[in-house]
Amino acid sequence: MFTIGDFAKHGRVSVRMLRHYDAIGLLRPARVDPVSGYRHYEAAQLARLNRIIALKELGFSLLQVGAVLDERVGPEELRGMLRLRRAELESAMAAAAARLGRVETRLRTIESEGTMSTDDIVVKSLPPVRLAELTGIAASYAPQDIGPVIGPLYDELCVRLEAARVTPAGPGIAYYEDAPEPDGGAILVHAGLPVAASVRAEDLAAAAGGGSGAQVRIVVLPAVERAATVVHRGAMDDVLPTSQALARWIDAEGLRSAGYARELALACPPDRAEWVTELQEPIAGDPSDASPGRP
Repeated sequence: MFTIGDFAKHGRVSVRMLRHYDAIGLLRPARVDPVSGYRHYEAAQLARLNRIIALKELGFSLLQVGAVLDERVGPEELRGMLRLRRAELESAMAAAAARLGRVETRLRTIESEGTMSTDDIVVKSLPPVRLAELTGIAASYAPQDIGPVIGPLYDELCVRLEAARVTPAGPGIAYYEDAPEPDGGAILVHAGLPVAASVRAEDLAAAAGGGSGAQVRIVVLPAVERAATVVHRGAMDDVLPTSQALARWIDAEGLRSAGYARELALACPPDRAEWVTELQEPIAGDPSDASPGRP
């Protein structure tokens, strides 16, 4: 037999934990000295201890662990519990990976402060564009909130246009507005594709078969007299260094932003790391500070 200290050492747990398991009836000592009260354990009890630790690591409560070990939970119920825990762990891993990605993006933004070249920033005018668009609401303007909204909007928009046998007349343009109250802080996301003047909203609605989803609208995105533009290469989850370099350039030039930047999708291959997107931020200020076409 082992003393409680030796058993704890072999089981890689604390003595305090073993005392707690004894107190709640989860793992009783094989023998307790009637005089000293010292606890003693058998080597065979390591198997039960290992199962306790394994089930705890899976996220089960000690009450659930006891029910499983004492066979008060049937095989099918146990499989269901394990599947549920697996799904919870997968979700937690995905959330952690997303948080890690956001931290890495912020680190790259910090590291690139003052070092990103602004040679490729160009001021130019933007013509009006006739778009077929779908809209949605994002919780904020942060990339992690915009991405899950705009991706499905474009997917659905492409399906609708294909059903109507409409071919886009150019690359996609995303633009943004503050969402109306009471969605304070939320963003109205517009996912648009240019279409010819002959395309009507009624044609797109008819092709959708009268479904219950949001209707595709035909809008004319107004011209912008002056916009500071820069090309971002890579996934839009990693756009912060580029967008903040653009913001610093606007400030350094004595200009000011006149709205959210539009996003012109120049290339969207399957590998998001190879995406090419032009950011087009409307600007205001003394025209002499930045003439069209001046980098």
